[in-house]
Amino acid sequence: MSRRNRVIVPEARRSMEQFKTEVANSINVNLKQGYNGDLTSREAGSVGGEMVKRMIAYAENNMKK
Repeated sequence: MSRRNRVIVPEARRSMEQFKTEVANSINVNLKQGYNGDLTSREAGSVGGEMVKRMIAYAENNMKK
């Protein structure tokens, strides 16, 4: 079975998990360690969407000359 959500940089796995947990907590989504199949699609999507927003903001801020 292939995983679609593989980490490109294995050393970043822990940081990405911490980031995901931080984002979930900030938007009041109860994210647990391990399986989170009880989350609604809306909750899971809001975590992912907020992560993307923050990563884009980080990249934009670091591209300034």
